[in-house]
Amino acid sequence: MSAFAGIQLQNLKKSFGLKEVLKNFNLQIPAGSFISLVGPSGCGKSTVLRLIAGLDSATSGDVQNTQANHFGFVFQDANLLPWKTVFENVALPFEISPELKAISKNEIKSRALEALSKVNLQDSENLFPHQLSGGMKMRVSIARALVTKPQLLLMDEPFAALDEFTRYQMQIQLRNLWQQEGITVLFVTHSLSEAVFMSERVVLMNAVGGDIGLDQKLDLPKERNDELRTSPEFNRIIRTLSEGLKR
Repeated sequence: MSAFAGIQLQNLKKSFGLKEVLKNFNLQIPAGSFISLVGPSGCGKSTVLRLIAGLDSATSGDVQNTQANHFGFVFQDANLLPWKTVFENVALPFEISPELKAISKNEIKSRALEALSKVNLQDSENLFPHQLSGGMKMRVSIARALVTKPQLLLMDEPFAALDEFTRYQMQIQLRNLWQQEGITVLFVTHSLSEAVFMSERVVLMNAVGGDIGLDQKLDLPKERNDELRTSPEFNRIIRTLSEGLKR
């Protein structure tokens, strides 16, 4: 398996019928980076994720990804199977992927328990989805994305439906997980404060044409905590990005 060298999106165009969602979209995602995509509804954020994952095809342009099949995808809805336990939901990729079916049951168990431990759910393996809070369900979804040990994590507004307190907790936990695992994260959100708190870079997409209006590298401490959210520098960056969105 070749080393993950990041992703290069070159001159991507994507149309759905007569509607052109992406027009000449270019983005470089270095290995190990945490980048957030922000923009109005319908600007093409989720489409970019789907093109990278190979869940959809570009009308034209190129997606250069050395590990196209080695990624985890986390959606806004946790999408847990209600009749399966937490453990079984996390181990689901091994059940449905032909490439993973050769892995032994002992290895699957080890990986699933390890993934649950990474999201602090090691004591919840035998629970069912109806017994979980919204935040716990999302953590199960993240564990399921991590169980195959991907080097790229694609996340499409995973915290949008959570209450503010849980959302703040999940942001800190995800950033810590990113630092510990050394994976690459591309995170879609409508929230500027969420994007700034977690990311190294924030990419603003224009409402029309889906191209990039602003690509902002963030000069913030490596260690993020709740105090950062009220700091002058944090709020200055929010204002700059907010003005970019308005333009």
